[in-house]
Amino acid sequence: MKKIMLMTAAAVAVSGSVFAQDSTLDVVKARGELICGVSTGVAGFSIADDSGNYTGLDVDVCRAVAAATLGDAQAVKFVPLTSKERFTALQSGEIDVLSRNTTWTYTRDVDLGLEFVGVSYYDGQGFMVRKDLGVASASELDGASVCVITGTTTELNLADYFASNGMSYEGVVVETNAETNQNYEAGRCDVFTTDASGLAANRSQMAEPAAHVILPEIISKEPLGPVVRHGDNVWGDIVRWTLNSLIIAEEKGLTAAGVADAGNSGDPEVRRLVGAEGDKASSLGLDSDAFGRAIAAVGNYGEIFERNVGPNTPVGLERGLNQLWTKGGIMYAPPFR
Repeated sequence: MKKIMLMTAAAVAVSGSVFAQDSTLDVVKARGELICGVSTGVAGFSIADDSGNYTGLDVDVCRAVAAATLGDAQAVKFVPLTSKERFTALQSGEIDVLSRNTTWTYTRDVDLGLEFVGVSYYDGQGFMVRKDLGVASASELDGASVCVITGTTTELNLADYFASNGMSYEGVVVETNAETNQNYEAGRCDVFTTDASGLAANRSQMAEPAAHVILPEIISKEPLGPVVRHGDNVWGDIVRWTLNSLIIAEEKGLTAAGVADAGNSGDPEVRRLVGAEGDKASSLGLDSDAFGRAIAAVGNYGEIFERNVGPNTPVGLERGLNQLWTKGGIMYAPPFR
């Protein structure tokens, strides 16, 4: 019995050692770069300019993780992925984290070996049409042709909505957001359907944004957030608490500019958040100031939202559900204690 127990202990020790060597955090540190899967182009969320520089809300989440783990928000390689490619790329280890307007569902969370670590944007599916079509409601879309991206919850929601309302439609199905946009603008479909934020993002890039109207109906829940592989609990906690730290920072009024002096804050949670008290981050293998670095690099959640998709940007989104819970929204993070 003693021999068996010793052998078991040795096996556990070896297993733990191998896991530590192969953990995502160790791989990222050894590489000196975070590999982040993003969309093939959604304005305000993840999009590259002509020089290949990425910006957007989803991009900033990855930059925050890079700042927390590597001390450098620019140490990120962005990999554009279609809806069909994104989960395979994560499962195979091609990317370290997926931050790509991806909806958290039961099947994706349980059956695909993935782990959603939080919600970075609460959304819902909508419809956009040309204003001159004279349509005021989705209930008027019977017989319409609809542009939709394959391999998405959008495609399934579309079928369910039309079936439940006794309507028919013709699907114009493609693989990328850019193709959907092109088909819609070329008149190959009457309707563009995707998450409401995506509709606003696409409209902002059209030749005449004012010529298109987003209908009032929201037909689904689409909680969007970063995803990691299931099984590496430490890495999951790192990405989860990096996102949480950005939300908590907004709750506490801690901005990117204020991180340098946050160690002197009278609020114990703020001091813990930036590593001035308690050294919480070390339990994840990070420097004590890891989350403070993330906030300093990209700002709090409110700063990220306003900079990328807020009312003063071309995308022009109101906070809505993504307002803090203290201000009428549902954006909420567990306490940092």
